[in-house]
Amino acid sequence: MASFYTVGIVGYNGVLGEMQMSIRVKLLRWQRSWSLGELGERTGLTKSYLSKVERGVSVPSIAVAIKLARALEVDVEALFSDETSAAEIKITRAAERTGFDGADVELGSVQSISGAAAKRMMPFVMLPPPEFAPASREHEGEELLFVHKGTIEIAFPNQTVKLRAGDSVYFNALIPHRVRTVSTAQAEVLIVVSYADD
Repeated sequence: MASFYTVGIVGYNGVLGEMQMSIRVKLLRWQRSWSLGELGERTGLTKSYLSKVERGVSVPSIAVAIKLARALEVDVEALFSDETSAAEIKITRAAERTGFDGADVELGSVQSISGAAAKRMMPFVMLPPPEFAPASREHEGEELLFVHKGTIEIAFPNQTVKLRAGDSVYFNALIPHRVRTVSTAQAEVLIVVSYADD
């Protein structure tokens, strides 16, 4: 199995973050809507090498990590951080959502729970299993998960969140994630995945 880490950061407790550097680089590039080619032009690195870094096949040297950080306009530590920013994962509790007070029932009402617009969306209804899948999933785009019934847990690389009926979570789908039902009754979840045109 390929190693994801070879570089230590002073002042980071001698251990690199739990979120793999490969995921961080891919996430930061995706947030800027850059292709591998564009990142290559900004770093002087080849597209094939960057692809290997993002897949965890190649582990960059300190010099390469510095080039990546400069191109992505982040501190080198951000490439190794096991923390995700509030912009990457947004949880909305049922009590925090805007109500339908004053809505015209005959005309219908639409309630925004993510506050984000996407170029394309794919809606799904999911019945999460009682146990986490063996492997986490990740994909391009962003994901909104809304709990319609029951209680679930969603596991990210550095946190596991329990969500009840009416709760939602909005996150960058490149962050590995797994979902399971933890209530006695089967949970039902609405999932909306957005992705940008290539």
